[in-house]
Amino acid sequence: MLIVQKYGGSSVANAERVFNVAKRILATQKEGNDVVVVLSAQGKTTDGLIAKAKEINPKASRREMDMLLVTGEQQSVALMAMAINALGGRAVSLNAVQVGIETTNTYSNARIRKIHSERIENELEQGNIVLVTGFQGVNMLGDMTTLGRGGSDTSAVALAAALNADLCEIYTDVEGVYTADPRVVKDARKLDEISYDEMLELASLGAKVLHCRSVEVAKKYNVKLVVRSSMSDAPGTEVKEECKMERMLVSGVAADKNVSRISVLGVKDEPGKAFEIFDLMAREKVSVDIILQTNGHDGRQDISFTIGQEDLDIALKALEENKERLTAQEIAHDENVAKLSIVGAGMATNPGVAAMFFEAMYDAGVNIEMISTSEIKITLLIPRKDIDEAMIAVHDKFKIASVNMRKD
Repeated sequence: MLIVQKYGGSSVANAERVFNVAKRILATQKEGNDVVVVLSAQGKTTDGLIAKAKEINPKASRREMDMLLVTGEQQSVALMAMAINALGGRAVSLNAVQVGIETTNTYSNARIRKIHSERIENELEQGNIVLVTGFQGVNMLGDMTTLGRGGSDTSAVALAAALNADLCEIYTDVEGVYTADPRVVKDARKLDEISYDEMLELASLGAKVLHCRSVEVAKKYNVKLVVRSSMSDAPGTEVKEECKMERMLVSGVAADKNVSRISVLGVKDEPGKAFEIFDLMAREKVSVDIILQTNGHDGRQDISFTIGQEDLDIALKALEENKERLTAQEIAHDENVAKLSIVGAGMATNPGVAAMFFEAMYDAGVNIEMISTSEIKITLLIPRKDIDEAMIAVHDKFKIASVNMRKD
């Protein structure tokens, strides 16, 4: 088999863990498999690099930030190659330029356009374990780009698709996909399997176990994807097209604290104003999530929406610069909010799910500020201070931990 493995930063945080992962990689190769490994930066390396950048220039360009941040993964693959070689194996470390991982030109949130597989295939033919930097690529200008936080997952799945790998294993510090964050909800349970669609929603809504674009790629190319722990031999969670388990109301609860709300207040109530606002956000490469438009008075309206915390400064600057053109009286924002979401394929055919969700919020004394729905999800915007309590209340309300498991 050809197996692509990805190990997160916590899995390679220190020398002991690096050697632990090296032994696991060697064991996979000794079973007769070709192995390609994608690594994240060690531990809190990326956070440390961001902090260093802020000391020098708090408003550094995205291009220069990408140039800095890619060094974390290069450190990881080089150290892992040294560890594997020290244990008697044969490994070679490659960065995105050496592999040929072509991306779009968008710094800090690039998308993979093409992966050249020749170098990797040649190294595998020579019996080498191939270690590839995650989270990064190179654009048409020859500049280094990054894929967004968590982008190493996408690197791994895209490599698995490009190489037509038999299996892609995502190793992390938890044993699989849980019904909620087990660090917050103590009775959260691990799922044996989950559909691509449900996992995509959970990932996009704040569940940190997988990068959302990695699930998109896995679904598009039907990559066999398993989420496992690098600390144990537990079987993990398989992400697949269809699941055998009986469909229940809700598969998981996700929380996202990396959210800000922007309100464009007092906009003239006339055709095209919403388009102007969101076209401006699109041109600034700012992704928008929940949107709420309310009718005001005197022929004006308010338009509110949520964005990722990292895009707040860019969005506010663009809106303030275009405030007059947008006919806005005020641009306001709130960083003390969070998103809480429930996801489940069974929601579409079971009435009353929304009522149960809102009842859980009422029971917990949590105020709802915005609401967004789709066929398999409901998302609420609530005060950030209430997010953990709210997640526990919702998880308990749907009794996810006890009922939404595949029966043996």
